[in-house]
Amino acid sequence: MRLNRRDLAAMSFTALMSFSPFMPASGARAEAAPPTAEPAGSAIDPLTLVDPELRPILDHIPPLDLGMGNLQAVRGAQFPPALPVPVVQPRDRLIPGGAGNPRLRVVLLDPAPQAAAKPAILHIHGGGLVVGRPEVAIAELQQLAADLGAVIVSVDYRLAPEHPFPAGLDDAYAALEWMHASADELGIDPARVALLGESAGAGLAAAVSLRARDRGELPIRFQALRYPMLDDRTALRKPPAHIGTFIWNWQSNAFGWAAVLGRKPVMDAAPEGAVPARAKSLHGLPATWIGVGTLDLFARESMAFATRLVEAGVPVELSVVPGAYHGFDTMVPAARVSATFIAGWRSALGRALQAD
Repeated sequence: MRLNRRDLAAMSFTALMSFSPFMPASGARAEAAPPTAEPAGSAIDPLTLVDPELRPILDHIPPLDLGMGNLQAVRGAQFPPALPVPVVQPRDRLIPGGAGNPRLRVVLLDPAPQAAAKPAILHIHGGGLVVGRPEVAIAELQQLAADLGAVIVSVDYRLAPEHPFPAGLDDAYAALEWMHASADELGIDPARVALLGESAGAGLAAAVSLRARDRGELPIRFQALRYPMLDDRTALRKPPAHIGTFIWNWQSNAFGWAAVLGRKPVMDAAPEGAVPARAKSLHGLPATWIGVGTLDLFARESMAFATRLVEAGVPVELSVVPGAYHGFDTMVPAARVSATFIAGWRSALGRALQAD
């Protein structure tokens, strides 16, 4: 199959949010769990619910159910290049990773290498935990580092299915540990460290926050979660036909969780720490910004997580965007709803990282 550059870019972005059946290490084929119930029939045409400015690009994005048959091809897709000088340039660093990973690559963006006491952001990329690299968001991170005067560390964590839970979380947490341990070298203020993630990366960010809270080791001031992948039980509830139609669908999500967990999701339980939405308590988490579109498969779980944060006494800001699908702000950044959404999470990050 030959794809033009736009299709390939669309596939690579979609793959950063999705995938399908895989062969786990045990050799038994993991399958998506069946939904608990079929939704009531609906005559709604999903496209009519999409914000008009977000519709045209959908004509250029081929539907994609990522699986073992095309996983490597999608992983090999080319990402947009970094912005040229004078914008802050990315630098690779190798640090100790999680258990079994002595050489973890992180991408470092430092807008003022000689300055001290800078705010810092640990960025965790999306990709359904099976595809993606920090480079997928590098241009956005370059601009963010310059605008906020913040050091950004984007972690190239291990991916499933080759490395199921807890490998990705272990690597992300190791990057946070390294940032704190290297605060003097990096010129960062360890009291002003935030987490930023999109999709699966946002889910990992929430998991990192929960681990940091439970261990009481590493302070986190803030977390910005863009359309986060938080709950494997979403794979057990097939949504209405107009939810999750574009970019990231129910089938891909069900497979994605199976890849990470090493088995299909079940309603009763998941490995401890693997699924943020299953945490018994959200008390003590850092202030949080959550954003999602109404047509996103993750809308329900994002709003439910925000509600639990409110009930736990955690400061939370929730942005729910009408007519927006998964990843809309990256796909069509110039759209009015995208610009408002982007300004929202960037402003929240900036306020949170201001010096006391």
